[in-house]
Amino acid sequence: MRKIFILSLTFLFVLTLSPFTQADEIKIGACIYRFNDAFMLRFRNAMSAESEKAGAKIEIADGQDDQTTQNDQIDAFIADGVNVLIVNPVDRMASQPIIDKAKAANIPVVFINREPTAEMLNSYEKAYYIGAKAEESGTQSGELIAEYFKAHPEADKNHDGKLQFILLKGQNGHQDMILRSKYSVEAIKAAGIEPVEIASAIANWDKLQAMNIMNAFAMAIGPENIEAVIANNDEMALGAVEALKNSDYNKGDKDFYIPVVGVDANASALEAMDKGEMLGTVLNDADNQGIAAVKLAVALASGGDVNAIGYDITDSKYIWIPYQKVTRGENK
Repeated sequence: MRKIFILSLTFLFVLTLSPFTQADEIKIGACIYRFNDAFMLRFRNAMSAESEKAGAKIEIADGQDDQTTQNDQIDAFIADGVNVLIVNPVDRMASQPIIDKAKAANIPVVFINREPTAEMLNSYEKAYYIGAKAEESGTQSGELIAEYFKAHPEADKNHDGKLQFILLKGQNGHQDMILRSKYSVEAIKAAGIEPVEIASAIANWDKLQAMNIMNAFAMAIGPENIEAVIANNDEMALGAVEALKNSDYNKGDKDFYIPVVGVDANASALEAMDKGEMLGTVLNDADNQGIAAVKLAVALASGGDVNAIGYDITDSKYIWIPYQKVTRGENK
């Protein structure tokens, strides 16, 4: 009788620790830098779908592009007793206080899209990062432009053998902005083409800002003197396309076409590519990143094996999702 009692207690103990039992009770608090971002919308949808599939509960907060607002949301999540945090910080350099709060509450934290420094992540054994290597997207953006320039001699409008381009940058200080900008130019050089930056501006990942900036550049420089536009994301690329259309470029006439590239492969960019308005983009796989974030969060919260979630973890801290070049039809 005593053996049966002990076995029963052991069975109940195993059930209590079972990740599957705990998954039904897992509460995930997710913080997004701002909801009004096409890429992060895809990320949110992927996280919500994967949470439902896993049986976990997720609440997603809009940081409204304000770090103080996001800090308050993190405090509220911790006070509410979430089991794990997923954070897309407004300011990646403000990640340390978030890590310190999570550590004090013994809550794992998974950062997404905006990468804290290695020193920050290493300050807490339960802090992780999921994203894509921005230098890959920069390299692939530059390769798309270089490939087009080599395949289309008419793209060299002034026949000087150099590539006169405009660079539209994301948020000032954002690591993706810095690395995408740098490596796109490096890729053009590596292809044996001399790049000449004739103008650049910060457009904060925003379509309207990019359109207004590009309208001003077109008026000041003349679209006939612009040989390419490199944008750090698709929203800014689409803004550039709208501005060029205002100057009667990129409307289907090959004699009045300027190749424009972006990053993200969002639906609007793919549609613009199908219409011949935009050259190409680089897939930033929000779906896989969102799925990986929830799988890792559930494993951390349930005590599961983080190395068995289907994604490789490097340096015990990072999950990297690769970028992919995307082109359509005659733009290849």
